[in-house]
Amino acid sequence: MEQVQLDTLQLAQALGDALLARGLTITTAESCTGGGIAGAITDIAGSSAWFERGFVTYSNAAKTEMLGVDAKVIEHQGAVSKAVVIAMAKGACAQNGDNLGVAVSGVAGPGGGSPEKPVGTVWLACYLADEDKLYTRLLQLAGDRHAVRQQTVVAALQDCLALL
Repeated sequence: MEQVQLDTLQLAQALGDALLARGLTITTAESCTGGGIAGAITDIAGSSAWFERGFVTYSNAAKTEMLGVDAKVIEHQGAVSKAVVIAMAKGACAQNGDNLGVAVSGVAGPGGGSPEKPVGTVWLACYLADEDKLYTRLLQLAGDRHAVRQQTVVAALQDCLALL
């Protein structure tokens, strides 16, 4: 567990360095991680230079109200879907005026899974608004609720770095 925390800190620091080097800022739109990505970012001293705010949109209503995710998309594809995380990432950038948006929505468990979307299913999206560049990934993670959430934070930081 200590290694994961160290990796998370190193990834968040590397992301901050990359954003600063390019003069960019990031915003988060989180469901299953409940603010874990923003927490990892703000663990870094000086992160206020590249992070102003994030959104924890745990409910479907919050995704719609705060990020402008179309309720019909959620209804037809589910909150844990590629279309929803894309809309979350783009909506967070639009709300904040940030350059980079990262969004996650998933089933952390222990309940809530289905045959189509079992526990550990997480959709992730990174959106670089200035370049209209988008990266999405479907994760199938193992472990308990804490492990799924922690692995999602690490994946989100890695994917943001990769997109930059």
